[in-house]
Amino acid sequence: MSIRMRVHDREPIGAALRRFKKLLERSGMKKELRRHEYYEKPCEVRRRAELRKQRAIRKGSTGNA
Repeated sequence: MSIRMRVHDREPIGAALRRFKKLLERSGMKKELRRHEYYEKPCEVRRRAELRKQRAIRKGSTGNA
């Protein structure tokens, strides 16, 4: 996945950097980089997914009293 951004003439570098950061965030690349920053064992990935499911179920069931 590649991201391209054109810097306009006479655009301050700070503004261009801000636009680039927003572009990175919107594309989801920042989240992907964080996810691959450290190795995570497959069992830990499954465990975290299971906990996320349980939290969602708990959150959904509390409002239906």
